[in-house]
Amino acid sequence: MPHLNLEYSDNLSELNVDLLLLRLNHALVGSGQFADEADIKSRAQAFAKYRVGTAPGERAFAHVRLAILSGRSEQVKQQLSGSLLAVLQEAIPANAGLDVQLCVEVLDIDREPYAKLRLPAE
Repeated sequence: MPHLNLEYSDNLSELNVDLLLLRLNHALVGSGQFADEADIKSRAQAFAKYRVGTAPGERAFAHVRLAILSGRSEQVKQQLSGSLLAVLQEAIPANAGLDVQLCVEVLDIDREPYAKLRLPAE
């Protein structure tokens, strides 16, 4: 915990996904909400088949879903979503002729049934 999923349209051809995931992870570490940087798990998936709206024209999206253990205030969740959105905006600048939507959602993982086991390197 936390788990960060980045989904994006594959027409964001200039996107450096490895660097973006690293920057998103750094934003989470910088928030002070997570005790160990190794607890942050992020992954990305590009979509070749997608539709944004109904109008013709080139459109794209990047969506971050952050799942965190329950118990944090709405203010903390807003700060997390705001900092992640700022990272997305820096990494995915406006493109001429391409309508891009960037969004972030923060979800709670129920703390009580959550289980985790870390197998350290030997």
